[in-house]
Amino acid sequence: MTDFFIGMSVLQQAFWYSALLSSIIFLLQTILTFVGVESSDLDADFHHVDAPFEWFTFRNLINFLLGFGWTGVAFFGEMNDYFLVALATLVGLIFVAIFFIIIKQFLKLQEDNTFQMEKTIGKTAEVYLKIPAHKSGTGKIQVSINGSFHELNAVTEGEEILSGESVKIINTENKILIVEKI
Repeated sequence: MTDFFIGMSVLQQAFWYSALLSSIIFLLQTILTFVGVESSDLDADFHHVDAPFEWFTFRNLINFLLGFGWTGVAFFGEMNDYFLVALATLVGLIFVAIFFIIIKQFLKLQEDNTFQMEKTIGKTAEVYLKIPAHKSGTGKIQVSINGSFHELNAVTEGEEILSGESVKIINTENKILIVEKI
């Protein structure tokens, strides 16, 4: 392998080392990601910020070096060395930006499907077990939230509501829904 680098300038060797080393690490990161090893298991961040995107992470360094190294390898000898380093730096920054865009698109796919009682307010539901009048006891209703049915305790401030009738959820109180007849 060292014979390959004989006769190359220091700059060309730097581009090759950067390209090869970052490619190997990028490949390992990709494999570990698909195998299921989370970044928290291999935390190699240089600076931690509670934000969706962190500028100074090991992964971003590898993305930068990947673009930088392969641009330098591809265009070495085609242009002035200073311009080549500037172009390689720009391409490295573009690689980091592309990574951010991809991550942003993945974050859009996240959805919080945890059930929250507050999400039921204003919804229409069907009485499952009759609801006694004037909060004198609880009944049960069935309501659909995010495509799944939930059977929840309910009270009414009005008259008794029989099974099968439709109600509107107007509030929550101590994990019990307050409903009114439609």
